[in-house]
Amino acid sequence: MKKSVLLLFSAILFNSLNLFAQSEEEPWNYVDAKDLRIINKGWENTARTYTRLPAHLEELARPDLWNRSECSSGIAVRFATDSKRIGVKYELLWNTHMIHMADTGLKGTDLYIWEGDSVWRHVNTNRPYIKKDTEKEVESTYVSNLDGEMHEYMIYLPLYDGINELWVKVDSGAVITQGSMDLIEDGKRIVAYGTSILQGGCASRTGMASTNILSRELNCEVVNLGFSGEGKMDNFMAEAMATIPDVDVFLIDPVPNCTELMCDTLTYGFIKTLRELRPEVPIVMLEGPIYPYARYDSFFHDYLPAKNRAYRKNYELLKAENPDNLYYLDSVDLDGVEDDGTVDGIHLTDLGFRHYANKVKPILQQLLEK
Repeated sequence: MKKSVLLLFSAILFNSLNLFAQSEEEPWNYVDAKDLRIINKGWENTARTYTRLPAHLEELARPDLWNRSECSSGIAVRFATDSKRIGVKYELLWNTHMIHMADTGLKGTDLYIWEGDSVWRHVNTNRPYIKKDTEKEVESTYVSNLDGEMHEYMIYLPLYDGINELWVKVDSGAVITQGSMDLIEDGKRIVAYGTSILQGGCASRTGMASTNILSRELNCEVVNLGFSGEGKMDNFMAEAMATIPDVDVFLIDPVPNCTELMCDTLTYGFIKTLRELRPEVPIVMLEGPIYPYARYDSFFHDYLPAKNRAYRKNYELLKAENPDNLYYLDSVDLDGVEDDGTVDGIHLTDLGFRHYANKVKPILQQLLEK
């Protein structure tokens, strides 16, 4: 009797494993993401599909600024499918690595699903494991055994690396479309300009960057123009930003990359250029964060508020000239009341990005509703 039960169990296990192996061997359909809906880009005329600045700006940009613009931060792919499996394959630009940021945020990707008619939910994150430093191709499966019904999805691209090509993997017989235009509403857009913090340093996964949180919760595209170390209020950037179509709000967050002198001398011209070229678009000026260690370091205790005072002085000057469509947001509790929102005293953890989004969301929502 025991032998019969054992043989029966072995047969069931063998058949189950065989069916699993067969399902794994079913061919994938590799769908070029360019044939789906790519969101959160400011311009179409970029050097490559997944870069963030127009190609012609390479002549004006510093090499470091141009390099940062080649990161795909904030860019996402929207689609709908009835596939029972979803995966991704992509070729990185550099296969970079940083000591203070998880590879899953730096060069991984996140899959989100629209759950019912309520909210975007995180499904899974791919771990960008690459065998050799000389290789740049990543391929993985986010989820299997889905219900086979049509669902809306979104994939967020790497925050601190670039993408040459990207394919969404679905079952060979599955339907896949660009998805509903009502989700991440087409023609509704915030443009956010700033520094490494805005770019997404150092989120543990790509969906946790502040611009991506805001995009999901405000149901609009948020163009991420955060450039690590390079949010220095270059006037050509203001001129370029003014050419982005369908902008509802500009969010300006450059202070961490600027000296006190730069805050005093560049702010007025940068904001004035945007106002003159796009007078109908509200501008929100966000002041710089007061890093946790500034509570104890006597130099930064004085210097960081001094930068903000210079920045605000120019806001008040611009506001006096024209009170319309100009707003100022202080940085109180920008990374949370507990001062536990950073990785290294400056760049944000997922908790810090949640606090950042909560801080700026009310005024952005108010201006979008206007």
